[in-house]
Amino acid sequence: MEVMLLLAGIVLAAVLFFVKGIIEEKKKKKRLRERIHDSFGSAWDRVYEDEELSGIPGFYEAHRRENQIDDITWDDLGMDQIYFQMNHTYSSAGQEYLYYALRTPALNGEALKALEGMEERISWFMTHEKEREELQVLFAGLGRSGKYSIYDYLGYLDRLGERSSTQAVVMDVLLFVFLVMMAMNPPVGMLGFFLVLIINMFTYMNQKREVEPYLTSFAYVRRILDFAKELKKTAVSVCAKEWEELSGLEKGFGKFRHSAVLGMRGSSTAGDPLSVLMDYVNMILHLDLICFNSMLHEVRVQLPNIDRMVELIGRTECCIAVASWRASLKNGWCGPVFHSGGAAETRKTVSSAKTVSSAKPAGTACGLLEITGLYHPLLSEPVKNSIRSERGVLITGSNASGKSTFLKAVALNALLAQTVHTCPAESYRGALYRIFTSMALRDNLESGESYYMVEIRALKRILDAVDADPASVLCFVDEVLRGTNTVERIAASTQVLKSLNRDSVRCFAATHDIELTRLLEADYDNYHFEEQVEEDDIRFNYQLMPGRAGTRNAIRLLGIIGYDEDIIREADRMAGEFLQTGEWWTRGSSKSAKDAD
Repeated sequence: MEVMLLLAGIVLAAVLFFVKGIIEEKKKKKRLRERIHDSFGSAWDRVYEDEELSGIPGFYEAHRRENQIDDITWDDLGMDQIYFQMNHTYSSAGQEYLYYALRTPALNGEALKALEGMEERISWFMTHEKEREELQVLFAGLGRSGKYSIYDYLGYLDRLGERSSTQAVVMDVLLFVFLVMMAMNPPVGMLGFFLVLIINMFTYMNQKREVEPYLTSFAYVRRILDFAKELKKTAVSVCAKEWEELSGLEKGFGKFRHSAVLGMRGSSTAGDPLSVLMDYVNMILHLDLICFNSMLHEVRVQLPNIDRMVELIGRTECCIAVASWRASLKNGWCGPVFHSGGAAETRKTVSSAKTVSSAKPAGTACGLLEITGLYHPLLSEPVKNSIRSERGVLITGSNASGKSTFLKAVALNALLAQTVHTCPAESYRGALYRIFTSMALRDNLESGESYYMVEIRALKRILDAVDADPASVLCFVDEVLRGTNTVERIAASTQVLKSLNRDSVRCFAATHDIELTRLLEADYDNYHFEEQVEEDDIRFNYQLMPGRAGTRNAIRLLGIIGYDEDIIREADRMAGEFLQTGEWWTRGSSKSAKDAD
């Protein structure tokens, strides 16, 4: 009777534990669904670990090719922050593909067709909330691959060399032989059995430590396969082709799945009795290592298919992330209109709605670039501007007047148009450009290069890109050659900017050197930003104005913060005389600085 009560108690405890697990799992899924629902179109406050950040470019690094966005342009435009703002993903495949997409602008007809397909999926996810959220739950189940990218592991599989299970199988056979021998010759049987047992346990720890990191990537591969099977249950019509391809690829991993049953049991640290038992069995028989070797062979054979599955899955979640980002843009967005470099050949697009363009691949001419109501997406209260450009643009204005922000906003609109088909603007019309910048440069202390050397190398890479390929280039230069003296800066800047005045190049440049506006007025359209000095304060309206800047505020700012009046008066007089005569004079001097030279 007591035994029966004890057994009943054990069964009841097991049932309660099982039911509790089911309830907790349901609560967890409910919280996940609520988070997914509430976060769509909202800013994320996700915190990234340093190791995770290093893995985000994994898919991009594995798919490098020409004419992707280079590191200088990426850093100049603060694209890490744009990426963080846009990264509403739950899986490694999604977040890695989003990073890749932002660094891979469409540059030809084939890429433009893919971009239009992306637009179709983004628009669908924006209008099908229930289906989108069901899919996001699956992406959350797929999750992330850990601290590193799956490509960090898959890329180093060759380091493991060719692995054979022959030794493990032989040792298992010997273990069985000595176990049987115990009945016939106990001393020899026991000695042999324990000798093989000790060897197995010792070699197991070394081999297990070697393969442990790769089990993480294999576990992610298995989750990808499970994810692909679950997709069949979803009603996402816009991704029907992707789902069909994923299903076909998943069926080719039967052998991998069978090996994974024993080779990827949970760790005993979880407290699961079955896992504890399997840990000891594996330590003795090396079953998980034998299965690992089988999985390793399968993964090596299936690498192209794994890569394709990651691409299909990542591209889909990337579209959901862009849809959420669009919904978060309180200042509006639009779809781009592309033309072939000459007259536009597009169908009309509507802001904040499905956008379709039918453009030819980018030719040698940049044609018209027209953006209305553009703004920088990282600013909470941006001032919108518009630009219509059929040749280069030279922008002047005081410090902090908005020149750099405007350049970045134009560059971001072009880049986002060609990567995620979404512009922070009211309308966008342009060609397909290779995009380069030379803006937020700094001294390179590691290489010992001065600011000027860093700057001229950055400009040289743009000139080299223009010379190497006739495809259209859109480039942005902030404070041309600021790292050298005035005379050489103006002379060199004039020639560099003239060299960038070609049919295949559209250059936007900002400068403090008013002289450049006159030297280049036949080549560049002049625009400027203004400021207003009111008593002891200076105010900017951040509105782009036609023509060159006609105001100076550097000397006025000296007065606002309390410099001596004599310094301000003499500096103002010298500047005024230079603007009138083109020569520098100091009070009490008998000849100009020009004559003195």
